[in-house]
Amino acid sequence: MNVIADFGVFVAIPWLVWRLLGRTIPIAVLPIVMGILIAVTGWPVDRLGVPSATGDMVGWVAVLILAFTAGLEMWQHPGEDPSTAMPPTSLPRLLGSAFVALAVPFGLGTLLVHAVLMPQPDWQAPDGQEWIGAMAIGLCIAVSALPVLIGIVRELAPAERGVAQLALRLAVVDDMALWTGLAVLQFAARGTSALHGWSHLQLLAVLLLGAMVAAGGWATRRFPAPPLWLIWAVLPVWLAAGSWASMQLGLHELIGAYAAGALMPPRWVRRLPVEQVGSLALVWLAPLFFGHSGMHIDGRALTFPSVLASLLLVGVSIASKLGAVWLYPPAPGLRGRRALAAGALLQCKGLMEIVAATILHQRGMVSNFAFASLMLLAVISTVLTGPMFRLFGSGRETRIAR
Repeated sequence: MNVIADFGVFVAIPWLVWRLLGRTIPIAVLPIVMGILIAVTGWPVDRLGVPSATGDMVGWVAVLILAFTAGLEMWQHPGEDPSTAMPPTSLPRLLGSAFVALAVPFGLGTLLVHAVLMPQPDWQAPDGQEWIGAMAIGLCIAVSALPVLIGIVRELAPAERGVAQLALRLAVVDDMALWTGLAVLQFAARGTSALHGWSHLQLLAVLLLGAMVAAGGWATRRFPAPPLWLIWAVLPVWLAAGSWASMQLGLHELIGAYAAGALMPPRWVRRLPVEQVGSLALVWLAPLFFGHSGMHIDGRALTFPSVLASLLLVGVSIASKLGAVWLYPPAPGLRGRRALAAGALLQCKGLMEIVAATILHQRGMVSNFAFASLMLLAVISTVLTGPMFRLFGSGRETRIAR
């Protein structure tokens, strides 16, 4: 009965609210809002057995699948419509724009947090490393939400999908930077101790990752079209291997799950219903993880100063991302309002930032106040994505279908 109550609180109720609101708010953020409200109000859901151990396990597996499918999306062409004209560009231009769109928010966010927020007692990172904590928050400010953006782009009017396709390509690079940055920050937080006293399991983990890289390349060249049942049989083993390897290296399992997805043979991935699997996990299973994460917020951390800090982070996140894309758009012909529309999509934080914030909080790299502010940042930026895109888009041609 406990798991039924868990699903009722974090899956059924958010879904009903989403329908009653006319689907105007992304359904992905509603379980988080529910968890935050429970944390703040002290609603006695523990009498219902919420959160349940089974719900924790289901939500955790769902988020592992989400991270895995995010890696698989590297080899997909999400939301792509052959009839949609995308502004002409080149790979160097795309990579340069992606770098600027990451570096500007990350740099400004890190400096602002270190200078303004870190001196506050409630923002001191538990591990005591101010610059690591500031960079962790800066990474969350810079990231874009690839899975949520894929859903948004699929709902856009055809006239605006060209700009959105460019934004998606930048978001793919953002997604890679998020997981890479999380790994680097965790190694940096551990210092030189991360390189000493390795056990045989850690060496085995490195060998396993190397074997996965070699096997992925070999399968791409030598075994491009295996039976579909074999691909499905390999998926759980591949996911488990990547997650186990990253855990043994002292990183979070989600980093390994993402890496495992990115290392899958591309031709194999293109035969899989990645979108459907990701949507199933996102809408019906992962809300348990995100709702429970919202409950983990210290209600005392959601004070007026922390809300003001969240609004400050939102302002910096939006302004820096819009400014970066406007200064160096992903296509030479993308100027003015159309560049700002692409930036509006990229400022969406979605659920990936919540996953990142949860990892950083569990590792002691951000404080309770910072964690609460990052959760609010993710919710606010995701809700604002649609209205901002319509604001900067081309008037009546811009429409987000319900």
